[in-house]
Amino acid sequence: MDHLAFGLVDAQGRPSATAAVAGSYQAFHIFQYTSFAIMLGWPVLAVGAWRSGVLGPLRCLGLALMALLPLGVLKGTTPWSIAGAAGLCVAFVPLGLATLREGPRPSRRSVARFGAAALAVMILGFVSSLG
Repeated sequence: MDHLAFGLVDAQGRPSATAAVAGSYQAFHIFQYTSFAIMLGWPVLAVGAWRSGVLGPLRCLGLALMALLPLGVLKGTTPWSIAGAAGLCVAFVPLGLATLREGPRPSRRSVARFGAAALAVMILGFVSSLG
């Protein structure tokens, strides 16, 4: 949506792009009625992680802060969104590091397959940008 809005500015000028985005921004979309579930889901997930003992109280608070993140397109970055993203890092970065330290090491074959798949995705991404 951001890319489209900026592309409209280049193609039709700022007043026309502003009118097009303003006119369609409140258009009906079925998922707008489920956004409350996302907002409520982060604190529910945090309570579940705390009660199951997966995360401690501070990390659960960080996870619950994701409810502050604005939903939708054209929201921009606010102090609330920075707090939500930082909370997610507080919640999950230590868990990810522990998993990397304590988890099983991948085999050479797995690493080779992952490398080949990553290279294939990069090549496909490049080829798709050629038009």
